[in-house]
Amino acid sequence: MNKSMVSNESCHNTTCNDTLTVNGDGKPATSIIMFLAGVVGNLLALFILGAHQKEHRSRSSVFCILVTGLALTDLLGTCLLSPPVFICYARNLSLISLGGKRLCSLFGFAMSFFGLAPMLILCTMAVERCLAISHPYFYSVHIRRSFAKYTLFFIYLFSLAFCLLPYSGYGKFRQYCPGTWCFIDMDATGDDQANLVLAFSLSYSSLMALLIFAVLVCNGSVIVSLCQMHRSQMIRRGSVGSTGRRRRLSLAWFGRGEEEMDHLVLLALITVIFVVCSLPLTIAGFINAIHPFCGDTENLTAFRFYALNPIVDPWVFIICRKSVFRHLCSLLSCRFSKGAMKTTAHCALSLPLDNHIQRNPPDVTVPQTNMFSSLPL
Repeated sequence: MNKSMVSNESCHNTTCNDTLTVNGDGKPATSIIMFLAGVVGNLLALFILGAHQKEHRSRSSVFCILVTGLALTDLLGTCLLSPPVFICYARNLSLISLGGKRLCSLFGFAMSFFGLAPMLILCTMAVERCLAISHPYFYSVHIRRSFAKYTLFFIYLFSLAFCLLPYSGYGKFRQYCPGTWCFIDMDATGDDQANLVLAFSLSYSSLMALLIFAVLVCNGSVIVSLCQMHRSQMIRRGSVGSTGRRRRLSLAWFGRGEEEMDHLVLLALITVIFVVCSLPLTIAGFINAIHPFCGDTENLTAFRFYALNPIVDPWVFIICRKSVFRHLCSLLSCRFSKGAMKTTAHCALSLPLDNHIQRNPPDVTVPQTNMFSSLPL
C-alpha cells in the first residue's frame, strides 16, 4: 500500500501538469530544427506545385488540390504552434505560466486539429490513389476537382468539431513536459471526470488507428497493382518478336517503366514513414488509458515522432523527384537522342496530373498508365 502511494506520488512529480517553468530536459534546438525543416520543406513543395501549374497552364487536378491542402495545413500548423514554444524557451516559462489554462487548452486544441486534419487528408489521398489504379473507369467518370474541394471542406469541418469536444466536457487538454506543449489528456490521473477524459482520448487514438489501417490497406493495394503492372510490362517486352518492334517498345516503356518503379519506391517509402511516425502516439494513447506512463518522457518521444510526419513528407517529395530526374537524365543521355531525352526527362520532372496522357509511338500498343497521377509526391 505504501509502496503504491510512493510510486504514484513519484510518477505525479515527474509530469508537468501545473509546472510554471520549462523542465531542464527540454532542448530548444530540437524545436528550432523541426520548425525550420517544416517551413522550408512545405514552402518548397508549394513552390514546386505552383511552378508546375504555371508552366503547364492547366487546371489543378484532384491530386494537386489535395497535396496543396496538405502542405498548407502543415505549414499553417507549424507557423501557429511554434512561436509559443519559442517564447516558453526564451522566457523559461511554461505555457500555463504564460497564459494560464486557457492558453494550454487553445494550444492543445490546435495540436489535435493540425494532427488530425493532415491524417484525414493523407487518408483521402490514399483512397483517391486506390480508386485511380484499381477502378480507373469509376475514377475517371465520378472523381472531379469538386470532389477534392468538398472533401477538404468536410475534413476541416469534422476536425474542428471533433477537437472542440473537450470544451463541452468530453475530454480535456493538459500540459506535458517539458512544459512547452499541451495535448489531449491521455491518462486522466486524479480527474473527477476520468471516464469522459479517457473516452475522448481513446476516441482520438481509435480514429488515428483507423486512419493508419485505411492508409495501409489503400497504399498496399496500390503497391500490389503497380507490381502487377510492372510484371505484365516485362512479359510484354519479352514476347515481342522483331528486333525493330522490340527497340520501339523499349523506347516507349523506358521512361514509363522507370517512372513506375520510382513511384513504387516512393509510395512504399511514404507509407512506411507515415506508419512509423503515427503509431507511437496512437499506441501511447491506448497504453495511457490502461496503465499510464510514469512521467511524460514517453509521451514527448511519441509526440516528436508524430510531428515528424508533416516535416518529412515534403522533403521525401522533393528529394525523390530530384533523384529520379537525375537518374533518368543520366540514363537517357547515354541511350537515346536529345529529342527522346527531352520527352522522358520532362515526364519524370513534371508532377503527374490526372489529365496528362502521353502518346504512344506508332505501331506500338501500350496500355495507358495515367492513374499514376495520384501517387503521393
